[in-house]
Amino acid sequence: MATTTDTTNALDHLDVDDLAERYVALWNEPDAGRRRQLVEQLFVPDGGQVLVDPPAELRDLADFHRFRYPQMAVHGHDSLAARVAANHGNFVASGEHRFVATGTNRLLRHIVAVGWEMVAAADDRVAGRGLNVLDLDDDGRIRHDHLYVER
Repeated sequence: MATTTDTTNALDHLDVDDLAERYVALWNEPDAGRRRQLVEQLFVPDGGQVLVDPPAELRDLADFHRFRYPQMAVHGHDSLAARVAANHGNFVASGEHRFVATGTNRLLRHIVAVGWEMVAAADDRVAGRGLNVLDLDDDGRIRHDHLYVER
């Protein structure tokens, strides 16, 4: 008699809305130690983030010097934690802004898109928005995070 094996994994039961809330919470977290824990929980050890469309100033400088656009990327928990800390310091630490999830879509079994906005803490006025496309491993942790920022 043949037996069947259960081939499901954490990705099969992933709550993508919960993933989006945890992901956005990372960027709002005021405590550096807790941010580091969240990075380690959300990302695989060699995971990374790439800013897909660099700011216009970098594109213009690259064009002027006839270089290809520079890749803006970080890899590994240390670099990711430093990236999140810099972003937090620039946008959230003052209490002026916070990030909110605006929508989540599972595009493929292992690909999730998380929409977000940076809003003013005082009145929820939108100061920026973007989309992160997350490539997940079988445990639901982020391998690759492709960041698109609306300009």
